[in-house]
Amino acid sequence: MKPAIATLVLALAASVASAQNFPLTVDNCGEPLTFTAPPKRAIVHDMNMTEMALALQLNQSMVGVTGITGWYKAGPEFKQALGSIPELAPKYPTLENLLAANPDFFFAGWNYGMKVGGDVTPTSLAKYNIKTLVLSESCIHVNKTRPAASMDLLYTDFVKLGSIFGKAQQATAMVAQWKSRLAQIKPVNAARDTRVFLFDSGEDKPFTAGKYAIPSAMIEAAGGRNIMADMETSWGTTSWETVATRNPQFLVLLDYQDGNGVTKLLQFLKSHPAMKETDAVRNGRFVALRYAELTPGPANIEAIEKIAKVMAASIK
Repeated sequence: MKPAIATLVLALAASVASAQNFPLTVDNCGEPLTFTAPPKRAIVHDMNMTEMALALQLNQSMVGVTGITGWYKAGPEFKQALGSIPELAPKYPTLENLLAANPDFFFAGWNYGMKVGGDVTPTSLAKYNIKTLVLSESCIHVNKTRPAASMDLLYTDFVKLGSIFGKAQQATAMVAQWKSRLAQIKPVNAARDTRVFLFDSGEDKPFTAGKYAIPSAMIEAAGGRNIMADMETSWGTTSWETVATRNPQFLVLLDYQDGNGVTKLLQFLKSHPAMKETDAVRNGRFVALRYAELTPGPANIEAIEKIAKVMAASIK
Protein backbone atom coordinates (compact mmCIF):
# COMPACT_ATOMS: atom_id res chain seq x y z
CA MET A 1 0.00 0.00 0.00
CA LYS A 2 1.35 3.46 -0.92
CA PRO A 3 2.13 5.81 2.00
CA ALA A 4 -0.51 8.35 0.95
CA ILE A 5 -3.20 5.68 0.74
CA ALA A 6 -2.13 4.18 4.06
CA THR A 7 -2.41 7.60 5.70
CA LEU A 8 -5.88 8.04 4.25
CA VAL A 9 -6.97 4.63 5.52
CA LEU A 10 -5.72 5.43 9.02
CA ALA A 11 -7.48 8.78 8.98
CA LEU A 12 -10.74 7.15 7.90
CA ALA A 13 -10.39 4.50 10.60
CA ALA A 14 -9.87 7.20 13.22
CA SER A 15 -12.89 9.06 11.91
CA VAL A 16 -15.06 5.94 12.17
CA ALA A 17 -13.82 5.27 15.70
CA SER A 18 -14.64 8.85 16.70
CA ALA A 19 -18.09 8.58 15.22
CA GLN A 20 -18.70 5.41 17.22
CA ASN A 21 -17.54 6.91 20.54
CA PHE A 22 -19.01 10.41 20.35
CA PRO A 23 -21.02 12.21 21.50
CA LEU A 24 -19.76 11.18 24.94
CA THR A 25 -21.19 12.29 28.28
CA VAL A 26 -19.21 11.82 31.50
CA ASP A 27 -20.00 12.56 35.13
CA ASN A 28 -18.23 15.70 36.34
CA CYS A 29 -18.73 16.16 40.10
CA GLY A 30 -22.32 15.05 39.70
CA GLU A 31 -22.96 17.15 36.58
CA PRO A 32 -23.03 15.85 32.99
CA LEU A 33 -20.23 16.98 30.68
CA THR A 34 -20.68 16.19 27.00
CA PHE A 35 -18.09 15.99 24.22
CA THR A 36 -18.94 15.72 20.54
CA ALA A 37 -15.30 15.02 19.63
CA PRO A 38 -11.94 14.67 21.39
CA PRO A 39 -10.40 17.99 22.53
CA LYS A 40 -7.66 19.34 20.31
CA ARG A 41 -6.12 22.04 22.52
CA ALA A 42 -5.94 20.77 26.09
CA ILE A 43 -4.35 22.39 29.14
CA VAL A 44 -3.62 20.20 32.16
CA HIS A 45 -2.93 21.44 35.68
CA ASP A 46 -0.57 19.96 38.26
CA MET A 47 1.96 17.16 38.06
CA ASN A 48 -0.37 14.27 38.92
CA MET A 49 -2.96 15.14 36.27
CA THR A 50 -0.22 15.83 33.73
CA GLU A 51 1.19 12.36 34.42
CA MET A 52 -2.27 10.93 33.67
CA ALA A 53 -2.30 12.73 30.33
CA LEU A 54 1.24 11.68 29.48
CA ALA A 55 0.49 8.05 30.38
CA LEU A 56 -2.27 8.19 27.76
CA GLN A 57 0.13 9.83 25.28
CA LEU A 58 -2.04 12.90 24.83
CA ASN A 59 0.97 15.12 24.01
CA GLN A 60 -0.26 15.97 20.52
CA SER A 61 -3.52 17.27 21.96
CA MET A 62 -1.90 19.41 24.69
CA VAL A 63 -1.03 23.09 24.28
CA GLY A 64 0.17 23.67 27.81
CA VAL A 65 0.43 22.69 31.46
CA THR A 66 0.18 24.76 34.63
CA GLY A 67 1.19 24.44 38.27
CA ILE A 68 4.43 22.47 38.00
CA THR A 69 7.66 24.39 38.62
CA GLY A 70 6.20 26.78 41.17
CA TRP A 71 5.72 23.93 43.60
CA TYR A 72 7.95 20.97 42.79
CA LYS A 73 11.18 19.75 41.27
CA ALA A 74 10.34 17.88 38.10
CA GLY A 75 12.61 14.90 37.43
CA PRO A 76 14.29 14.15 34.10
CA GLU A 77 11.76 11.45 33.17
CA PHE A 78 8.87 13.87 33.60
CA LYS A 79 10.63 16.58 31.59
CA GLN A 80 11.42 14.13 28.81
CA ALA A 81 7.83 12.89 28.66
CA LEU A 82 6.50 16.45 28.63
CA GLY A 83 8.78 17.37 25.74
CA SER A 84 8.11 20.78 24.19
CA ILE A 85 4.72 21.34 25.83
CA PRO A 86 5.05 24.76 27.54
CA GLU A 87 4.20 25.61 31.12
CA LEU A 88 1.77 28.52 31.02
CA ALA A 89 1.85 29.35 34.75
CA PRO A 90 4.17 28.01 37.47
CA LYS A 91 1.38 27.90 40.07
CA TYR A 92 -2.36 28.57 39.71
CA PRO A 93 -3.21 29.95 36.25
CA THR A 94 -5.15 33.15 35.73
CA LEU A 95 -7.98 33.33 33.25
CA GLU A 96 -5.69 35.35 31.00
CA ASN A 97 -2.99 32.61 31.15
CA LEU A 98 -5.46 30.07 29.87
CA LEU A 99 -7.22 32.17 27.25
CA ALA A 100 -3.90 33.18 25.69
CA ALA A 101 -3.35 29.53 24.64
CA ASN A 102 -6.81 29.30 23.04
CA PRO A 103 -7.69 25.95 24.70
CA ASP A 104 -10.84 23.90 24.30
CA PHE A 105 -10.28 21.74 27.42
CA PHE A 106 -8.91 22.18 30.95
CA PHE A 107 -8.19 19.30 33.35
CA ALA A 108 -7.89 20.58 36.92
CA GLY A 109 -9.57 20.37 40.31
CA TRP A 110 -10.78 22.39 43.25
CA ASN A 111 -7.62 23.44 45.10
CA TYR A 112 -5.80 21.86 42.14
CA GLY A 113 -5.66 24.93 39.89
CA MET A 114 -9.15 26.25 40.69
CA LYS A 115 -10.62 27.87 43.79
CA VAL A 116 -14.29 27.97 44.71
CA GLY A 117 -15.37 31.54 44.00
CA GLY A 118 -12.21 32.24 42.01
CA ASP A 119 -11.76 33.61 38.48
CA VAL A 120 -10.91 30.21 36.97
CA THR A 121 -13.86 27.81 37.33
CA PRO A 122 -15.79 25.49 35.01
CA THR A 123 -18.48 28.18 34.77
CA SER A 124 -16.10 31.00 33.90
CA LEU A 125 -14.30 28.86 31.30
CA ALA A 126 -17.56 27.67 29.73
CA LYS A 127 -18.19 31.26 28.60
CA TYR A 128 -15.23 30.79 26.27
CA ASN A 129 -16.29 27.32 25.08
CA ILE A 130 -13.66 25.63 27.26
CA LYS A 131 -14.82 22.38 28.85
CA THR A 132 -13.40 21.64 32.30
CA LEU A 133 -12.90 18.11 33.62
CA VAL A 134 -12.73 18.27 37.42
CA LEU A 135 -10.51 15.89 39.38
CA SER A 136 -12.89 13.63 41.30
CA GLU A 137 -10.93 13.73 44.56
CA SER A 138 -11.56 17.48 44.69
CA CYS A 139 -15.33 17.27 44.20
CA ILE A 140 -15.86 17.17 47.98
CA HIS A 141 -15.31 20.96 47.97
CA VAL A 142 -18.51 21.50 45.95
CA ASN A 143 -20.46 18.30 46.64
CA LYS A 144 -20.59 17.23 50.30
CA THR A 145 -22.32 13.90 49.57
CA ARG A 146 -19.23 12.22 48.12
CA PRO A 147 -18.21 8.72 49.33
CA ALA A 148 -15.01 8.13 51.28
CA ALA A 149 -11.83 7.84 49.23
CA SER A 150 -11.19 4.66 47.27
CA MET A 151 -8.83 3.78 44.45
CA ASP A 152 -11.74 4.45 42.09
CA LEU A 153 -10.77 8.12 42.41
CA LEU A 154 -7.84 7.23 40.18
CA TYR A 155 -9.36 4.46 38.09
CA THR A 156 -12.53 6.35 37.15
CA ASP A 157 -10.78 9.61 36.29
CA PHE A 158 -8.15 7.84 34.21
CA VAL A 159 -10.72 5.94 32.13
CA LYS A 160 -12.83 9.09 31.88
CA LEU A 161 -9.87 11.08 30.56
CA GLY A 162 -8.99 8.32 28.12
CA SER A 163 -12.58 8.13 26.86
CA ILE A 164 -12.74 11.88 26.30
CA PHE A 165 -9.71 11.63 24.02
CA GLY A 166 -10.87 8.48 22.24
CA LYS A 167 -8.52 6.21 24.20
CA ALA A 168 -10.93 4.34 26.44
CA GLN A 169 -9.51 0.93 25.52
CA GLN A 170 -5.94 1.97 26.34
CA ALA A 171 -7.02 3.53 29.65
CA THR A 172 -9.08 0.50 30.67
CA ALA A 173 -6.20 -1.86 29.91
CA MET A 174 -3.81 0.21 32.02
CA VAL A 175 -6.23 0.27 34.96
CA ALA A 176 -6.51 -3.52 34.75
CA GLN A 177 -2.72 -3.74 35.02
CA TRP A 178 -2.73 -1.46 38.06
CA LYS A 179 -5.38 -3.54 39.80
CA SER A 180 -3.40 -6.70 39.08
CA ARG A 181 -0.28 -5.20 40.66
CA LEU A 182 -2.13 -4.14 43.80
CA ALA A 183 -3.72 -7.58 44.11
CA GLN A 184 -0.21 -8.98 44.57
CA ILE A 185 0.33 -7.01 47.78
CA LYS A 186 0.03 -9.34 50.76
CA PRO A 187 0.68 -7.44 54.01
CA VAL A 188 2.42 -9.52 56.65
CA ASN A 189 0.36 -10.03 59.80
CA ALA A 190 2.51 -7.73 61.90
CA ALA A 191 2.02 -4.81 59.50
CA ARG A 192 -1.67 -5.37 58.87
CA ASP A 193 -3.88 -2.50 60.05
CA THR A 194 -0.80 -0.47 60.99
CA ARG A 195 -1.65 2.99 62.32
CA VAL A 196 -0.32 5.41 59.68
CA PHE A 197 -0.04 9.19 59.70
CA LEU A 198 0.66 11.24 56.58
CA PHE A 199 2.63 14.42 57.24
CA ASP A 200 2.52 16.92 54.39
CA SER A 201 3.62 20.15 56.07
CA GLY A 202 2.93 22.59 58.89
CA GLU A 203 4.38 23.23 62.33
CA ASP A 204 1.61 24.87 64.36
CA LYS A 205 -0.87 22.41 62.88
CA PRO A 206 -0.07 19.45 60.60
CA PHE A 207 -1.53 19.43 57.10
CA THR A 208 -2.59 15.89 56.23
CA ALA A 209 -4.95 13.64 54.27
CA GLY A 210 -8.47 12.98 55.52
CA LYS A 211 -11.47 10.85 54.64
CA TYR A 212 -11.84 11.99 51.03
CA ALA A 213 -8.17 12.14 49.98
CA ILE A 214 -6.71 9.28 47.97
CA PRO A 215 -3.85 8.56 50.45
CA SER A 216 -6.46 7.07 52.80
CA ALA A 217 -7.29 4.51 50.10
CA MET A 218 -3.62 4.02 49.26
CA ILE A 219 -2.67 3.34 52.87
CA GLU A 220 -5.50 0.82 53.14
CA ALA A 221 -4.38 -0.88 49.90
CA ALA A 222 -0.90 -1.22 51.43
CA GLY A 223 -2.32 -2.89 54.52
CA GLY A 224 -2.38 0.09 56.89
CA ARG A 225 -4.97 2.47 58.31
CA ASN A 226 -4.88 6.26 58.04
CA ILE A 227 -5.37 7.48 61.62
CA MET A 228 -6.94 10.69 60.27
CA ALA A 229 -9.44 8.97 57.96
CA ASP A 230 -12.27 10.35 60.12
CA MET A 231 -11.45 13.95 59.12
CA GLU A 232 -14.43 15.14 57.07
CA THR A 233 -12.26 16.64 54.35
CA SER A 234 -9.87 15.62 51.62
CA TRP A 235 -6.76 17.56 52.65
CA GLY A 236 -6.74 19.71 55.77
CA THR A 237 -5.25 20.45 59.18
CA THR A 238 -5.61 18.75 62.53
CA SER A 239 -3.86 19.17 65.90
CA TRP A 240 -0.59 17.62 67.03
CA GLU A 241 -2.33 16.49 70.20
CA THR A 242 -4.82 14.45 68.18
CA VAL A 243 -2.07 12.81 66.13
CA ALA A 244 0.10 12.02 69.14
CA THR A 245 -2.82 10.57 71.09
CA ARG A 246 -3.54 8.18 68.22
CA ASN A 247 0.12 7.13 68.33
CA PRO A 248 1.01 6.39 64.70
CA GLN A 249 3.24 3.37 64.12
CA PHE A 250 4.33 4.44 60.65
CA LEU A 251 4.72 7.75 58.80
CA VAL A 252 4.20 8.74 55.19
CA LEU A 253 6.21 11.91 54.60
CA LEU A 254 5.52 14.11 51.60
CA ASP A 255 8.80 15.09 49.98
CA TYR A 256 8.57 18.26 47.88
CA GLN A 257 12.34 18.62 47.48
CA ASP A 258 13.77 15.25 46.46
CA GLY A 259 15.10 14.30 49.90
CA ASN A 260 15.86 17.65 51.55
CA GLY A 261 12.25 18.22 52.52
CA VAL A 262 12.01 14.91 54.39
CA THR A 263 15.09 15.70 56.46
CA LYS A 264 13.40 18.85 57.73
CA LEU A 265 10.14 17.03 58.48
CA LEU A 266 11.95 14.36 60.50
CA GLN A 267 13.98 16.92 62.43
CA PHE A 268 10.78 18.72 63.36
CA LEU A 269 8.99 15.54 64.47
CA LYS A 270 11.96 14.42 66.58
CA SER A 271 11.99 17.75 68.38
CA HIS A 272 8.23 18.00 68.91
CA PRO A 273 7.42 17.27 72.58
CA ALA A 274 4.42 15.03 71.79
CA MET A 275 5.34 13.52 68.44
CA LYS A 276 8.83 12.42 69.50
CA GLU A 277 7.20 9.92 71.88
CA THR A 278 5.09 8.19 69.21
CA ASP A 279 6.01 4.73 68.00
CA ALA A 280 6.68 5.89 64.47
CA VAL A 281 9.09 8.68 65.40
CA ARG A 282 10.88 6.77 68.18
CA ASN A 283 11.54 3.83 65.85
CA GLY A 284 12.24 5.83 62.69
CA ARG A 285 9.48 4.12 60.72
CA PHE A 286 8.62 6.11 57.60
CA VAL A 287 8.54 6.23 53.83
CA ALA A 288 9.11 9.39 51.79
CA LEU A 289 6.96 9.93 48.72
CA ARG A 290 6.69 12.60 46.05
CA TYR A 291 3.66 14.87 45.62
CA ALA A 292 2.62 13.07 42.42
CA GLU A 293 2.70 9.77 44.29
CA LEU A 294 0.18 11.00 46.86
CA THR A 295 -2.30 12.78 44.61
CA PRO A 296 -4.47 10.91 42.09
CA GLY A 297 -2.27 9.73 39.23
CA PRO A 298 -0.37 6.78 37.76
CA ALA A 299 2.39 7.11 40.36
CA ASN A 300 -0.07 5.98 43.07
CA ILE A 301 0.47 2.33 42.18
CA GLU A 302 4.22 2.22 42.76
CA ALA A 303 3.73 4.40 45.85
CA ILE A 304 1.37 1.83 47.40
CA GLU A 305 3.93 -0.88 46.69
CA LYS A 306 6.60 1.24 48.42
CA ILE A 307 4.41 1.84 51.48
CA ALA A 308 3.62 -1.86 51.79
CA LYS A 309 7.25 -2.91 51.39
CA VAL A 310 8.77 -0.44 53.87
CA MET A 311 5.96 -0.87 56.37
CA ALA A 312 6.32 -4.65 56.34
CA ALA A 313 10.09 -4.41 56.78
CA SER A 314 9.95 -1.94 59.66
CA ILE A 315 7.04 -3.33 61.67
CA LYS A 316 7.79 -6.89 62.76
